[in-house]
Amino acid sequence: MEKKPDFDDIYMELAVNLAKRSHCVKRHVGAVLAKDTRIISVGYNGPPSGTHNCDEEFGELGCSKDSKGSCSLAIHAEHNAILFAVKNKTSVEDSTLYVTLSPCIACARIIFSMGINRVVYLNSYAAYKGLKEDEGIVFLQKFGVETLKYQGSLSNVTHMN
Repeated sequence: MEKKPDFDDIYMELAVNLAKRSHCVKRHVGAVLAKDTRIISVGYNGPPSGTHNCDEEFGELGCSKDSKGSCSLAIHAEHNAILFAVKNKTSVEDSTLYVTLSPCIACARIIFSMGINRVVYLNSYAAYKGLKEDEGIVFLQKFGVETLKYQGSLSNVTHMN
């Protein structure tokens, strides 16, 4: 009998595929929130609903940048997943977050504050941004949130940005 995929593999593959929905011209990131083997929310990075889709409105240049050089409109994937859950009155406490890029420090603070107790990430935010360490991961570990760099196989994913 064929071995069934682990939930970590299923949810990370979904996060990778959700990232393809992003309208960000710089980086596509996807996130899945799961609790007790059930998906409770999903998200991907991009502007707030009802504003502009950066790739459509601003072309290859994307939206304007803030004072730190980050996108002025973007909400990170994990933040979007948390906001969607809360907007729909779903508790994210004691859940696992699967995300294609490790959380930045601002998202890590939100993750901790919301009671998410496990984060599985695919790629390093520090490597992407040229930083010496993943500040978000360091913060989460310091305050007892389990973090795990995904080591599984993404057999159903054909392409990732």
